[in-house]
Amino acid sequence: MFGKPCQLETEAELYDVALRALMRRAHSVHEMKQKLERRSNNKLLVQLVMARLKENGQIDDARYAKQFARQRTAGRKQGKFRVARELRVRGVPDRHIESALEEAGKETDEGATVRQRIERKLRSYRGEIDEKKMASIYGSLLRAGFSADVVRRELKAIVKEDVPEADLE
Repeated sequence: MFGKPCQLETEAELYDVALRALMRRAHSVHEMKQKLERRSNNKLLVQLVMARLKENGQIDDARYAKQFARQRTAGRKQGKFRVARELRVRGVPDRHIESALEEAGKETDEGATVRQRIERKLRSYRGEIDEKKMASIYGSLLRAGFSADVVRRELKAIVKEDVPEADLE
């Protein structure tokens, strides 16, 4: 569909591309390196621009991971496992991911977030809450990145009076 972007030959042009990309959204070091390598065949030029970006403080994996984790946990109500998976895909080192998740975990209560998501799902369902609907909620919360223990605990706490106990006969 799209052709290969035109290849850039100078450091100034490549640096300009990097700045325009950073104005749109933050990038990890890995993402930026990939973006620049698509625009130039000269590896030395890419390394120079990356060094300049790091030196100027315009690109930093630790800061990127903290901002990403805070936005995803507080804003999008996602769990730490999903945030960690997405950061790994973006090429952020594990040491930055762990510290970012630890910091984001202090600011948000995972149990409260899970409760909010469960209550919102329950409001959208019509009729009785059966095992199939419970399994659907459970699966969606796991995909959202919450730990299975927290999800089970909150599901039991919220719907124990609404859901009849299953007969094991």
